[in-house]
Amino acid sequence: MRKYTNEQILEKIVCNRCGKETFTQRGLLKEDFVSIDKNWGYFSDKDGEIHRIDLCESCYDEFCKSFKIQPTIEQNNEL
Repeated sequence: MRKYTNEQILEKIVCNRCGKETFTQRGLLKEDFVSIDKNWGYFSDKDGEIHRIDLCESCYDEFCKSFKIQPTIEQNNEL
């Protein structure tokens, strides 16, 4: 969950799973998060709803452990 200041500057991200807060320094995050934005469409029970979640790295790792097929991982050499 993202929290913004009145000036619409990202202030912090709160993990939807564990509640861990990560604050920004001059608008830059101090840790990385996984963000999922899903606009549900036809043929779902959530038609017309938009769901947004943010997960810290440890919650993302726990989430992935529950998968029968693990995510594809590639190296990004241009950091």
